[in-house]
Amino acid sequence: MPTVTLNGAEIAYDDIAPPAPERTILLLHGFASNRNEGWKRTGWYQGLGRRGFRVIAMDQRGHGESGKFHDPADYGREVLAADALALLDHLGVRAPEVFGYSMGTRTAMQMALDAPERVNNLMLGGVGGKLFDPPRANEHGESIVTAMNAEDPAAIRTEFLRSFRQFADEQGEDRRALAAFSQAASPPLDPAALGRLDMPVLVVAGAGDDLAGDPEALARVFPHGRGVTLPGCDHFSAIPHAALKAAVFDFLDGMLDDDFPPFE
Repeated sequence: MPTVTLNGAEIAYDDIAPPAPERTILLLHGFASNRNEGWKRTGWYQGLGRRGFRVIAMDQRGHGESGKFHDPADYGREVLAADALALLDHLGVRAPEVFGYSMGTRTAMQMALDAPERVNNLMLGGVGGKLFDPPRANEHGESIVTAMNAEDPAAIRTEFLRSFRQFADEQGEDRRALAAFSQAASPPLDPAALGRLDMPVLVVAGAGDDLAGDPEALARVFPHGRGVTLPGCDHFSAIPHAALKAAVFDFLDGMLDDDFPPFE
């Protein structure tokens, strides 16, 4: 397992390349996940490798085998994006394809905002029009922080929060680190700033993904955005699904250009 210290955090990553890689892709996992669960176990390493990609996947700080912190000040979207860009510098990669899922989309978008010349194509999975919705009060007064801090996950009344907690427990994640991660201050993403990004952008989410909303609604924010909805998938089932791989591979191959023209 290679690791490197970046911005004061030990970052674990994989860097897997075929003999003569044609392109490079950076993979950014979701909340409470890690590079092994989010990408390796679900077949992305193998699928991308067969297509000639050099695959770089990192455990974002607070997750997996990377450094854990219990202070919210050690997290935040700009910090995560800086880690990712520093890892690319460390590996000598200038402008890869960047694919984030769920929480990883926020890191990916911040990378594109901070250093647009470092992102070739941008792929955002498990996210959609709800990205810009204001936070809603939970009917049970629960949050991801209370879910991570709960002694007994059975006491969590909100189903999707209980799912995240159970997932974190299954992965052996540090719940205190995840709670601190969730309390980090990050300014809202600015649709106008995203609208100035010039790279092609794919936004893809499952039809049953109530956390994401309509991917086309978010794709319209970008000058060169494509929105794809995956039938039969929700937030958790989409990432290993063949339909998500097909959408991403088609996008990278340029096959979506004719079927999904840029939004005006």
